[in-house]
Amino acid sequence: MKDNILYVKIDQNIAVANKNVTLGDIAKLYHIDQKIVNNLKQLEIYKIDSKKENKFVFCILKVVKLISEKYPQLEIVNLGETDFVISYIPKKPKNKLIEYGKTVFVSLSVFFGSSFAIMTFNEDASVKDIFDKIYEIVTGTSQHDFKIMELAYSIGIPLGTIIFFNHFTKMKINNDPTPLQIQMRTYEEDANKTVIENASREGKENDID
Repeated sequence: MKDNILYVKIDQNIAVANKNVTLGDIAKLYHIDQKIVNNLKQLEIYKIDSKKENKFVFCILKVVKLISEKYPQLEIVNLGETDFVISYIPKKPKNKLIEYGKTVFVSLSVFFGSSFAIMTFNEDASVKDIFDKIYEIVTGTSQHDFKIMELAYSIGIPLGTIIFFNHFTKMKINNDPTPLQIQMRTYEEDANKTVIENASREGKENDID
């Protein structure tokens, strides 16, 4: 390994809370000389003047230029993204009452929304009549007071949902990511790519002059 090689790795989206963004805030660095790494971590990359949450798009060449100005002898090897997003999220005092209120609101919305969707589907598909017909075909008799098909269906829906999403409180069936986590990561990647492309088209990307 050459002594003048600096390895840089930056993720696609990095969240920061400080307005003075340093290289250490956004990048992972490796060099055989730890002093150089420590100095570069203090290198200021950008100064945010926004008071609200905002996103800023950067090109890796901007970072390479700033590093080269400080250490021109270094050979920089990029192991991360060529374009990346810095998400400025200022620190705010947490209000537990508001956080609990949001959690309760979202939980109730999901619960009643899902219940309404299931009920309307059951009515549209005439699930009750289908169950009665299946029971009659299999057993040769009609269902009376005890609706075993509906009972099994009612138990199967929440049980199947828990198994499918592979996550109930802190318990997990295996270590695979849940379908919801996969969809959230896919959405996050698509959103980052859209932000980067829009900034590039509008000329708002922080690049070398």
